[in-house]
Amino acid sequence: MQFLDSAKVYVRSGDGGNGCVSFRREKYVEFGGPNGGDGGRGGDVIVECVANLNTLLDFRYQQHFKAKKGGNGMGQNRTGAKGADVVLKVPPGTQILDEDGETLIADLTEPGTRIVLLEGGNGGFGNTHFKTSTNQAPRRANPGLPGEEMYLWLRLKLIGDVGIVGLPNAGKSTFLATVSRAKPKIADYPFTTLHPNLGVVRFGGLDFVIADIPGLIEGAHEGAGIGDRFLGHVERTAVLLHLVDATSEDPAEAYEIVRGEIEAYGAGLEDKPEVLALSKADAVDPDDLKRKLQALKMAAGVTPLIVSAATGKGVQEVLAALAREIVAMRAGEAREPSPQKTRGWRP
Repeated sequence: MQFLDSAKVYVRSGDGGNGCVSFRREKYVEFGGPNGGDGGRGGDVIVECVANLNTLLDFRYQQHFKAKKGGNGMGQNRTGAKGADVVLKVPPGTQILDEDGETLIADLTEPGTRIVLLEGGNGGFGNTHFKTSTNQAPRRANPGLPGEEMYLWLRLKLIGDVGIVGLPNAGKSTFLATVSRAKPKIADYPFTTLHPNLGVVRFGGLDFVIADIPGLIEGAHEGAGIGDRFLGHVERTAVLLHLVDATSEDPAEAYEIVRGEIEAYGAGLEDKPEVLALSKADAVDPDDLKRKLQALKMAAGVTPLIVSAATGKGVQEVLAALAREIVAMRAGEAREPSPQKTRGWRP
């Protein structure tokens, strides 16, 4: 499935229907009087959050959305029909931004949420509306009011519990494939992951969603590599899983590069709880692994976990550390990130 997390669309609500000039004409009714109906209201532009969507791909093939015009009024005091609404269906986590791409209009996170983005124009009054004691045969009616229009940006920020960050080829996709049924692309070259992947994990009776984003490199906040725009997909997560490749020459430097890009991005990511793990432990000599573990501990100030997604070593310990943070977040506990523990987790 292709992935699209940003789209620009044009929306327009429907015009109101015109009022009608009409008079009652019946045999044996000498003074029928005006009976022109009002115009119908134009259709609205509605945005709906839908649970079973996780991409904005539909908006690649259709960028213009126009609601229907309201029906014109008719004789016998018949009001025109309301114009049909147009509904834009978006996945949870979609932000609606003004044309400038910065002004936030709405943030849809709960499935089933519906907002009226633009209201249709009011229908015009028919000549019945203008009947008075001194003007008993008005020959005027109002046109319907025009609808509203605008360009807007739709930006998707995936809703997950855990966001995996790290340099390219740090083992992020392999870890996701190991702990969930997700099938991300895995290969031995950088930037194998070109778009975020989601996976659902069940651990100790707790279900949570893990989001894997493309790797960061030094200068990503300035556009290097794929850039840092995919970091928006981990803004809503409860905890970050920072994987550092144990086969790299300097794991401490790799850690500092990613942390520097996270801090440069901002948006509160730098303050999120972080579980640090040294990945690909099976591919490193035990003595070399011990040395790199100590260097990473000195750089990060916490003891990293050791994990090998290929062999399964340390996977349960990492999941337990993530689960503790998620439970704390869901329970609304405001606490400082504590030293990582690998045993005794309870949901």
